[in-house]
Amino acid sequence: MSFHGVDFYGLDELLTEDEILVRDNMRAFVDAEVMPRINKAFRDGVLPMDLAKKLGAMGALGAHLKGYGCAGMGSIAYGLLLQELERGDSGVRSFASVQGSLCMTPIYEYGTEEQKQKWLPRMAAGEAIGCFALTEPDFGSNPAGMLSNAVKTPSGYKLNGTKRWITNGSIADVAIVWAKLDGRVRGFLVERGTPGFTTADIHGKFSLRASVTSELVLEDVEVPEDAMLPGAIGIKGPLNILSNARYGISWGAIGAAMACFEEATEYAKSRKQFSRPIAGYQLVQAKLADMLTEITKAQLVSWRLGKLKDSGKLRPQQVSLAKRNNVYWALHIARSARDILGANGVTDEYQCGRHMCNLESVFTYEGTHDIHTLILGQEITGIAAFE
Repeated sequence: MSFHGVDFYGLDELLTEDEILVRDNMRAFVDAEVMPRINKAFRDGVLPMDLAKKLGAMGALGAHLKGYGCAGMGSIAYGLLLQELERGDSGVRSFASVQGSLCMTPIYEYGTEEQKQKWLPRMAAGEAIGCFALTEPDFGSNPAGMLSNAVKTPSGYKLNGTKRWITNGSIADVAIVWAKLDGRVRGFLVERGTPGFTTADIHGKFSLRASVTSELVLEDVEVPEDAMLPGAIGIKGPLNILSNARYGISWGAIGAAMACFEEATEYAKSRKQFSRPIAGYQLVQAKLADMLTEITKAQLVSWRLGKLKDSGKLRPQQVSLAKRNNVYWALHIARSARDILGANGVTDEYQCGRHMCNLESVFTYEGTHDIHTLILGQEITGIAAFE
């Protein structure tokens, strides 16, 4: 059965023809390429790697960037694209988000023309994979405390450090490694196979199983001078990139929520208990009404956020509100859907349990719910409460 989406407030009337075309094309792609095999990929704990070049051919990798083989989409079209990918699976959307928002964007924003020409066309086509190496075993919510360091050498830089929870880590052809040079955070392009650079996948995950998550170790890794991203100086460099990626997450969460809402609604209308389908009982209808309400609110929040982004008026605090709200309610919707499905909701014959597990990670990564709460608290009061 093809997916029709949720549009209770007529959001389509606010979208351009191109935005609708992007969404519908990706919706069809997810129906054809993701849904038939995502359960097995989740069970096996593997990312279907052939999706990389297929997504590249769709213009889905670095879709918000212009030139270098990128699609040059507007922010809302890009958000709708990620919405549909996460409607399929958060792990698949994470692959595309990391590739485009976290890896291609810093090269695009902070790199030299030579770096852009070397990496961006191949990454846009899915022929080269990237990862964003910021988080460390002891520094997640406080990336400025990182221990990874770089030392200047006669021919370039020597890097040492450990990064953890890195999406695409072991499959990446290039890692965007953030390390301190003379006390300031700088970005470096570290290529696969560089001596001293090793990766190990993290296994046993309950969540994002159709995604590669790795630990990266750098032991006296020597890179040339042209490996540094010259435009990224200080912790604001990676934080600005993260803000861009969090924008996409706000849209992706809507896709997961819509998938769970549709599944719960159809199940409730067909599942009979006592004298009628369970959709005819007040408590079930209340859950479905809450789902529809929160999906609609999330859609309007992200749509407005996209307009602010394209107008150059977007502030990181506004992104925090959207990421915090949309992921929170998507997770709540997934849990409610699982509840409506009863015992069937804990089997992968249905998708709400998979989305529920995945969203536990989305709730945590790229700024935990609590960290975004404190960002908003500081915005409201003018007082930082992080320490």
